[in-house]
Amino acid sequence: MPKPRIRDWSREEHILAFNLYCKIPFGTIHMRNPKIIELAELLGRSVGAVSYKLANFARLDPTLQARGIRGMAHGAKGEQEVWDEFVTNGEKLVYESEKLLAERTGTSLIQLAEIDESELPAQGLERRRLVKTRVNQHFFRSVVLASYNHRCCVTGLAIPPLLVASHIAPWSLDAKNRMNPRNGLCLNALHDRAFDRGLMTVTADFKVKISDTLKPTSKADEEPLAWLRRFDGATLVLPKKFPPDAALLASHRKRWRG
Repeated sequence: MPKPRIRDWSREEHILAFNLYCKIPFGTIHMRNPKIIELAELLGRSVGAVSYKLANFARLDPTLQARGIRGMAHGAKGEQEVWDEFVTNGEKLVYESEKLLAERTGTSLIQLAEIDESELPAQGLERRRLVKTRVNQHFFRSVVLASYNHRCCVTGLAIPPLLVASHIAPWSLDAKNRMNPRNGLCLNALHDRAFDRGLMTVTADFKVKISDTLKPTSKADEEPLAWLRRFDGATLVLPKKFPPDAALLASHRKRWRG
């Protein structure tokens, strides 16, 4: 009796698998991962098949390839196509992946991205534009925090409400890298603010550099600034997946020197 034909993966299924690949920490692609089990149920596929598919995406990840981690030796054309689309048009692919996930889970994009409905304008073009932006920003935050195992890369703080997925190249200045997870650092809220304002940067050897211009203006400022400055010269705790791009960090240093 002939074996039943294995069902091919559709483009939508590849997109949803890629979505999850981005959102789970390095080293968690295994059949006990509840996120993989959940996706398998959504797709009507075995947990093993979904785990194997995510491992296939790992083989395309250049940051893992550079470390000699190859993932599975062979994969499908659909994996390469989705990966390439993410590289060339990340905002479009991410929004599509989150929309598919919302549809499959029976929720709304607003709920999925944890958007405060009261902050949105009335129905119309501006509302749709803002929802898309917030959805993509929520994805970026999920990916960056997962890459750093939900810990600040400067202080080691592991309290998610106090963590920020900080863009190295600002969202408003570099549309190409908006969704690039290597354009992100997981920082606590205070160091994020300092990084955003050029009061902190990262050296070529991934060390924290606090600006000499950051001085207390009153006695009350001395203690919190001393805590901020105590990490001057500390080495970033780098993630095993999606580490920060050295060229983008160099651009950050150059932007604030100017």
